[in-house]
Amino acid sequence: MQSRNKIFDDMAQLMTNAMGVAQGAKDEAETAFKSMIDRWLADRDFVTREEFDAARAMAQKAREENEALKARIEALEAAQAKSAPEGV
Repeated sequence: MQSRNKIFDDMAQLMTNAMGVAQGAKDEAETAFKSMIDRWLADRDFVTREEFDAARAMAQKAREENEALKARIEALEAAQAKSAPEGV
């Protein structure tokens, strides 16, 4: 009876060790894959979300300033047209 328990204990220990090795291999594969993806993304020169949001905010501000300047030019042209002598 004692030898039978020893065999089961040895098999249980072997399975436990095998699971530990498998977990270590999984962790190492995940790390290697993440590193490969990070390098691939860096080579593609993608922008970060923060950089994209900053550029979008600057573009929106430029559009608003452009609209304000357009309205100002139109108002100045209208004022000039009113004050210009007829026939000139």
